Amino acid sequence: MSKELKGTIREQRGTAANRRLRAEGLLPGIIYGQSDPVSVTVNHKELRKLIEAYGINTLINLSLESDSVPKRTVIVKDHQSHPIREGWEHVDFYEVDMTEKIKTVVPILLDGKSPAEKLGGIVQQSLDELHIRCLPADIPHDIKVDMTKVEMDQVVHVSDLVLPAGIEVIDDPEEAVVSIHEVKEEVEAPEGEEALEGEEAGAGEKAAATKEGGKSDS
Repeated sequence: MSKELKGTIREQRGTAANRRLRAEGLLPGIIYGQSDPVSVTVNHKELRKLIEAYGINTLINLSLESDSVPKRTVIVKDHQSHPIREGWEHVDFYEVDMTEKIKTVVPILLDGKSPAEKLGGIVQQSLDELHIRCLPADIPHDIKVDMTKVEMDQVVHVSDLVLPAGIEVIDDPEEAVVSIHEVKEEVEAPEGEEALEGEEAGAGEKAAATKEGGKSDS
C-alpha cells in the first residue's frame, strides 16, 4: 500500500543551500527512474515516520508543489547519513512503474527461538538482507526465518527461505543465511601433566645441548 508524502521541487542547490534546508527540518533529495532527475525537498520527520512504520521499501505517493505530475510513486533507493549526528543528509528516490519489475533489497529477520539454543547452541546470522527482483507492489516488508524449526548444526541457505509469490532472488541460492552450532569447550590438561610436559621438554633440551657441546670439544 502506498503512503502519502508532500514535498517541493528544489531550485537552490549546493552545500550552503542544503545546510539551510536541514536547519529548517527539511531533507534535500533527488528523484530519478522514469524521467529526467528532479531535485526535491521533503520533510525529514515525515519521511522517517513512514519508514519506521512501514519499512524502507514502502511505496510512497510523493506530491510535489508546482510539479507537472500530480503524484509520483517512489521508493527510497539510497540515503546519506550524517557522519556524527543522527539523521540523514540526503535521500535518493526511485520513481517506479507499477507494471515493471525492479531490483531492491529487503532485510532478513530471525523469527522465534530455536530449541537448539536451550541446549547451548549459538546462532550465527551470515546474511541479513536479500537482493530480489519483483513488481513494486510485491516488495515484502522483510523475509523471516522461522527459527523454531532450525535444529543444532543446521544451516539455512538462501534456497531454504520461504518467499511470497512473485519474488525472484538474485543472491546465490547456496549462500548461508543462518546456522546454529554447539560451542565446544577446549579441554585443558591438568596442572600436573603440564608440569610433567615442561620437565620432559627441559630435559630434552639439556640433553641436546650436552650432545652438541660434546661434539664441539672433539
